[in-house]
Amino acid sequence: MAHRAGSADLPLHGGRVPAWLGERMTRLGTIITEAIVLHYGRDEFLRRLAHPFWFQSFGAVMGMDWHSSGITTSVLGALKRGLSPRAHELGIYVCGGRGAQSRKTPSELIAVAERTGFDGHHLASTSRLVAKVDSAAVQDGFDLYLHGFITTQDGNWVVVQQGMNGERRQARRYHWLSEGLKSFLDSPHAAIEGRGQGLIMNLADARARPSRDAQLELLDNIGPDGIIHELNKINPRVNAEPFAAQMDLPHLIMPMRHEVQEVDVNMRRLHGNLAAAAERGPKDFQELLLVPGVGPRTVSALAMVAEVVHGAPSRFSDPARFSVAHGGKDRHPYPVPIKVYDETIRVMKSAVQKGRLGHQEELLALYRLDEQARRLERYVTGPDLKEIIAGEYNQTRRLGGRSIFGHEIDIEHQSER
Repeated sequence: MAHRAGSADLPLHGGRVPAWLGERMTRLGTIITEAIVLHYGRDEFLRRLAHPFWFQSFGAVMGMDWHSSGITTSVLGALKRGLSPRAHELGIYVCGGRGAQSRKTPSELIAVAERTGFDGHHLASTSRLVAKVDSAAVQDGFDLYLHGFITTQDGNWVVVQQGMNGERRQARRYHWLSEGLKSFLDSPHAAIEGRGQGLIMNLADARARPSRDAQLELLDNIGPDGIIHELNKINPRVNAEPFAAQMDLPHLIMPMRHEVQEVDVNMRRLHGNLAAAAERGPKDFQELLLVPGVGPRTVSALAMVAEVVHGAPSRFSDPARFSVAHGGKDRHPYPVPIKVYDETIRVMKSAVQKGRLGHQEELLALYRLDEQARRLERYVTGPDLKEIIAGEYNQTRRLGGRSIFGHEIDIEHQSER
């Protein structure tokens, strides 16, 4: 049986992803996807997408606002742009999107099926049913506006969709995974992300089966008019009872504030990442380190990218930590270091391309980097988060820092005037 993997609060943020970041997210997201498929296969990539903590970490390591609902849109958009040209080669197809694009998902799936041979009409029906469950069977105050359907050539799939509550300025993300799914109405979600909002009606919960059966029986026995009559007799103050907790799962709480604080980050793991970059990097990247622009800072970013590729689910309980790899477009925790980001893409692209040809040395170096970080975090210590962020700000001009507010070098010149 598919299971819920967790929940999280996602503040609604307006605005668009700037082109300079969107293009880089597309390239890095595609390369990370290829690395996961090379190491672990397509089905494992689907499992990652269905894990809400990993999904948030994936977006954060690509430079998106670490706590924002916009991660959902930007990650799915980056994957659709990056994987579509490689879909036949990788066997992964990304359909759907936001707003009007979400409503085109069934026709996109049928078009893919015509080229590949799997049952597109079945997947199109599945897409509609999944959307209907989260919009009608789960009435939690969030209106769906985004629907992403990722399927493989084997017919396995994952759905990531998101609803918003404009009054509360919050979003809720829903994750579905086909693996092990036996029913769309007995606790089918891989995950639902969002803060508990009090009483909700979830008829897709396995525990709601008696309610669903009773509703059908009531409809057969007394009809719609009889149901309305019975409802009018109900006294909500007498009959309302607190619902049982919807999920016995860990909750990822995303605050409204923008700044990354130490409470958001597992410092032991962060120190492990940084120490592994300092200790393992020179051994595994000797040739690479001779190239101008690739130094300890790039290897530090690669340590967190390697964790996104290789880390177990328990490693992603603190998605904010992955924003330390490439910063954030809103300058939190610091501006995106363009030079580091581009070198990360170049190194990952080289490793994946050689890996496809059977030369695994660079891919294995990334694996060892992640392995070393996990060993070192048991005992290494280091500066606190404020010091780490301050160090990034000190070198932001040298590393080509950029945000939605512009290039850091230009911002600094403006402040001097």
